Amino acid sequence: MIRYALECEHGHAFESWFQNSAAFDKQAKRNLVTCPICGSAKVEKAIMAPRLSRAEAADPAIIPPVAPAPPLPAPAPGAAPAKQPLAIMSSHERELRKKLKELREAITRNADYVGPRFPEQARKIHYGETEQRSIYGEASPDEAKELHEEGIEFHPLPILPDDVN
Repeated sequence: MIRYALECEHGHAFESWFQNSAAFDKQAKRNLVTCPICGSAKVEKAIMAPRLSRAEAADPAIIPPVAPAPPLPAPAPGAAPAKQPLAIMSSHERELRKKLKELREAITRNADYVGPRFPEQARKIHYGETEQRSIYGEASPDEAKELHEEGIEFHPLPILPDDVN
């Protein structure tokens, strides 16, 4: 599973999960990916900042910084409040959410936090200039793109709604 930061043609930012990159492309082409705020099907991927996990972990992972969701526009005076997207989760989905949260907690507990030095440290590890270890921190979208272009592997980990409420 991969989580993408998305943005619609009206500038509304939101996130969604897909099985892989091809699944996003296929769904977007069929106009199945829509903005939860305005319903627009003209949606594009936005770049997300990465974080890496420890070398001992089975798979390297990224933990992007927590960014609050953009505020919804205020309803016009006298208008009904805008409806919010809602979901009822099955017990299977609740269990998956619990496991995702445990995974993220295990990685942050076992990785070194390098803060804004993440791109520099990731390069040093990748090119063998420093010891192999798990790190996480922050990177700008441009820095994340450069790391990706250099072949430095990283994977997103979920930020669940419970984590920012």
